[in-house]
Amino acid sequence: MKTLFLLTLILASQIACHSQNESKQPPAVPNPFYSRTDTRKLHITNAEWKKVLSPELYAVAREAATERAFTGKYWDSDVKGTYYCAVCGNPLFRSDAKFASSCGWPSFFEPLRANSVIYKSDNSYGMQRTEVICERCGSHLGHIFDDGPPPTHKRFCMNSISLDFEPDPGAH
Repeated sequence: MKTLFLLTLILASQIACHSQNESKQPPAVPNPFYSRTDTRKLHITNAEWKKVLSPELYAVAREAATERAFTGKYWDSDVKGTYYCAVCGNPLFRSDAKFASSCGWPSFFEPLRANSVIYKSDNSYGMQRTEVICERCGSHLGHIFDDGPPPTHKRFCMNSISLDFEPDPGAH
């Protein structure tokens, strides 16, 4: 059953996948909406987001694409620090809640704050899943599953490209 689930998840990621060569090219315009301290909800049009996000980040964050498993920069990282929304800077997860799920995407058992993320039913690709969205900007981050470790038994399966990371001082 677990193997079938993993195969289905990998197949879905391939179907939803856009080009995954993470662009080193910066967006044409600096992102004026990015802030790690402002918690006000953003109401920005996709046309405006398209001007300030890289094409790869836009595809995942605003069109709910999925990066290929085992290709993102954070899927196997174990550096201590904080993960933020790459679109708006909203604090999302602490590395203390990250675990090695072997699914190919960074996985966490709980968000940093209860209101960091919101949830939406996702029935795309013939699957019943729950989408995880940044509460501040409404961007797609990934999905949540009920097969994580204690204490929550949740697995927040996130796209690396949707995350920014700041290591703790002195972390390697």
